[in-house]
Amino acid sequence: MTGTKERQGGPGDWSGGQIAYYQARADEYDATYSTRMDMPRLAKTLDSLPVGGDVLEIACGTGQWTRLLSRRARSLTALDAAPEMLRRARDRMRDTETRFIEADVFNWEPDRQYDTVFFAFWLSHVPPAEMEPFWDLLRWALVPGGRVVFLDDSSAKAEIEDQVEAAPVPAVHRTLSDGSRHVAVKVLRDPSELTAQLNGLGWDARVEAIDPFHLAGVARPKEGA
Repeated sequence: MTGTKERQGGPGDWSGGQIAYYQARADEYDATYSTRMDMPRLAKTLDSLPVGGDVLEIACGTGQWTRLLSRRARSLTALDAAPEMLRRARDRMRDTETRFIEADVFNWEPDRQYDTVFFAFWLSHVPPAEMEPFWDLLRWALVPGGRVVFLDDSSAKAEIEDQVEAAPVPAVHRTLSDGSRHVAVKVLRDPSELTAQLNGLGWDARVEAIDPFHLAGVARPKEGA
């Protein structure tokens, strides 16, 4: 194991540092679902959520959720900023017609609209200052009557996080199996807080706890918002 070192894209480059972390993590990303998360239970929650039609997945990672979405989508587009993640997702989805896009969502504009925009364990990586522009982007990406569907960590996960002190955005340390240490944005919200925030941004949102550590949400743009 190598000595511990911290990698970021620069003191204020939270997005670049976060992308670098996921690039480095690609080889061991899937292990998270077998060691830290109950994927069968989370997948069952997804079954109860309104996913369908033309679907955009943001931050698809290695395609764990992409595979599940493909069973319910008329068409499927999957976006991620890390090429190493996308290579694994493409391999996982090679028998499908999934469209893949390599892009940093914070600097991306959709070229079409979708019935469903989905993301799993991504919203907590959106800094507070980016929430309004991010949700404006989602509104732009939806057809009339479309919805955003998501899963994420809840505020209870704060107990097990290694917070970065005095960071420009809320962030946590992440250490990979090779000993390298990285920084990722991590904003943990409880369901009621997030529901209120999204309603204030012009969405009809319903966010609920699915267990002590995870939440699920559905949001639709308010008419006239």
